[in-house]
Amino acid sequence: MTDTIDRTGIDPGADRPDGPSAGLTSRDRTALGLLLAAVFVVFLNETMMAVALPRIQESLHIDATQGQWLTTAFALTMAVVIPITGWLMQRLRTRTVFTVAMSSFVIGTAVAALSPVFGMLVAGRVIQAVGTAIMMPLMMTTVMTVVPVQERGRIMGRVSIVMSVAPAVGPIVSGALIQVLPWQGLFWVMLPIGVAMLAVGVRRVPNVSETRRVPLDTLSVVLSALAFSALVFGLSQIGAAAVGEAAVQPWIPVAAGLVTLGFFGWRQAVLQRTDSALLDLRTFRSRDFAVSVAMMTAAMVALFGAFIVLPQFARYTLGLDPIWVGAILLPGGLLMGLAGPTVGRLYDRFGPRPLVIPGAFGLAIALWTLAFGLGVGSSWVVLLGAHVLLMLSLAFLFTPAFSASLGSLPPQLYSHGSATIATLQQVAGAAGTAIFVALYATGVASTGNADPDLPSAGAAAAGSHLAFLAGGILSIVVIALALLVRTPAAAPAETDGPVPVEH
Repeated sequence: MTDTIDRTGIDPGADRPDGPSAGLTSRDRTALGLLLAAVFVVFLNETMMAVALPRIQESLHIDATQGQWLTTAFALTMAVVIPITGWLMQRLRTRTVFTVAMSSFVIGTAVAALSPVFGMLVAGRVIQAVGTAIMMPLMMTTVMTVVPVQERGRIMGRVSIVMSVAPAVGPIVSGALIQVLPWQGLFWVMLPIGVAMLAVGVRRVPNVSETRRVPLDTLSVVLSALAFSALVFGLSQIGAAAVGEAAVQPWIPVAAGLVTLGFFGWRQAVLQRTDSALLDLRTFRSRDFAVSVAMMTAAMVALFGAFIVLPQFARYTLGLDPIWVGAILLPGGLLMGLAGPTVGRLYDRFGPRPLVIPGAFGLAIALWTLAFGLGVGSSWVVLLGAHVLLMLSLAFLFTPAFSASLGSLPPQLYSHGSATIATLQQVAGAAGTAIFVALYATGVASTGNADPDLPSAGAAAAGSHLAFLAGGILSIVVIALALLVRTPAAAPAETDGPVPVEH
């Protein structure tokens, strides 16, 4: 029997109760649980690679510059694919999109597990990234479609568990597996999990969104691919340029990316007149969406930047072994995930402002503590405390920001809003990593350290101070934006005419 979708965008087979207070059906809960599990798996896979890189480099006889392409190619692919997901989720049914995403992840995992050479391994990671890029916007769009307004905060809290716990446990899991298995074992462990989720999802994921025949604008695809890949690549070169190892001067791809992004934006503005944009930028007409996304992007820059510098400080200034570095960073990630459901319930009851404002101030305290409260001879307890405060503060920022931003949009813009947030997350991650690494390398070089790959305790402390100082300054921007966040008004209902978005 062919699945049908009514004009509300809900699968009639779900037997949803009528009325604005209707809760989740058992089928909705199954679908959300499966999507959350799938996103957890693909996020876990994304963060497991860092610990395995040295072993892969030794096994395949490549240097660190080549090995870095396993993460750079993944990020570039994500940046290229994510803008297309808005169109994809309008054109195809939910189950079909899930099948495409999980199939890509499974195929990429198999290719990587079977790779005898580096080039094939990179190809496997690229195929994996296609599935990963689709999965997060798919989950966010499904949440906004099936979850009643009064329950979205609670469900978004569960989403935050995925976003925080997977990156926290990824390095620990990878480190444990790499002790007893060759690097291919990381992929062989993930493969049956992916296959099982694909098999269950093909049967159990319901079609919850309305499809329509939206044309795919080839020029928009080309422009978005060039713009976002150039930006991510250029930002990734900033850190390498600081130590004289950049393949190209970073400003060249960054400038090219910004110019191309301008053309992409112009093209979307033209296509929006006929409701056929690849990435509908009318989402930013919503003041609540724009402010929440801006705050979230600034916080993500700080998050990704801190993630890259904290292990450097712990390893070279405090002299901790890698296993203890991971142990120090684990509690913060776990607490962030555990706090997610509580923050979600508080959002449902009180709205975003009572959460994001304390979260922004907590983020500032943590980053300024890292900038001025740590140095040679510091206790690891201070680092642990600052990291825990950082992660808990981000829990109070991200869940309300996700809910407030997407909740301010009409249903037909959910997929575009989700794709926009996911795209900015990749750019923010690249920017945070690049900026903090560049500042760290500059600080190390300023001490006259002869070997930037093995800095002295004082040199690593100087580099970390400079990077965290930038994070502290950025936290002031987050505070200013948090003060502007408000509870979104009821989003306009779907219409057949132009998309109405509240200003």
